[in-house]
Amino acid sequence: MSITILGIESSCDDTSAAVIKDGFLLSNLIANQSVHEKYGGVVPELASRAHQQNIIPVVHQALKNANVTKEDIDGIAFTRGPGLLGSLLVGTSFAKSFALAMDIPLIEVNHLQAHILVHFIKDLEKEKKLPAFPFLCLLVSGGHTQIVVVKSHKEMEIIGQTIDDAAGEAFDKCAKVIGLPYPGGPVIDKNAQQGNKFAFKFNRPRIKDLDYSFSGLKTSFLYYIRDHIKEDPNFIQENMMDLCASIQYTIIEILMDKLEKAIQQTGIKQIAVAGGVSANSGLRTALIERAAKNNWETFIPEFNFTTDNAAMIAITGYYKYMNKEFASQDVAPIARFAY
Repeated sequence: MSITILGIESSCDDTSAAVIKDGFLLSNLIANQSVHEKYGGVVPELASRAHQQNIIPVVHQALKNANVTKEDIDGIAFTRGPGLLGSLLVGTSFAKSFALAMDIPLIEVNHLQAHILVHFIKDLEKEKKLPAFPFLCLLVSGGHTQIVVVKSHKEMEIIGQTIDDAAGEAFDKCAKVIGLPYPGGPVIDKNAQQGNKFAFKFNRPRIKDLDYSFSGLKTSFLYYIRDHIKEDPNFIQENMMDLCASIQYTIIEILMDKLEKAIQQTGIKQIAVAGGVSANSGLRTALIERAAKNNWETFIPEFNFTTDNAAMIAITGYYKYMNKEFASQDVAPIARFAY
């Protein structure tokens, strides 16, 4: 039996809709919100208002691009959490209304689980190798940093995570310290490609087991910049590329060292990366280089699947539909969501 799933993603500031049929992606639309740039971060109230404006036209275009009608949809999957509550409410309300109107199953999706399952989206135009279970996934985004053992499409175990700030947040906050615009991670990445990653050394946190910490690194970076500006007011401008390369190198080495430790502990050598920071060129290069050195098999998502997108919600919804894991109409969004 053929299964067509409509996915809705509205956890933060991107409104997205996607259609997946039998695991193959037919369309994936994302409406971005540039209104937050001048504030240096996402403003929750503005985000939820923009979602209300965007969600109907985005869904309409996603269905059109997929060459399907709303009557062709067998189930609708939506992000229940984690995320901004106001933003989640918009997507949840739309999905519940759509499911009720079309008399189809409603499927709640964990946003973090969906980032991992993005690796199972199939392409109609080319063959793609899918990870085999179990595999390790380094999930890195603006709000989360985790090492996850993926045992099946529905069973996942977090074996390491940040105890304070996420890697993506560290990128953005460090970027802000040196005057770069929001979101700062991509700007640091671009500048880093022209800099010397060994130019400056920053203190790395010593956290036991497989957990991460980035709060101390942010603070030490702030103090480092402050002290050098006292000596030379033009320090940032004169060393911008090297500063970006050095802080990026430090963050990536912290991520990779724990990942390598997790591989040694579990013996699992199939390694995936997911989340917004998986778009970082330095992280991708580091993963590929260590994989070649240590004989790992790696899975790196396409750039359009690194940021928040409804394709990952739809593919997760597809597998939950197969297992008949449906939600009731009284389901409510959750700002903080665990596996």
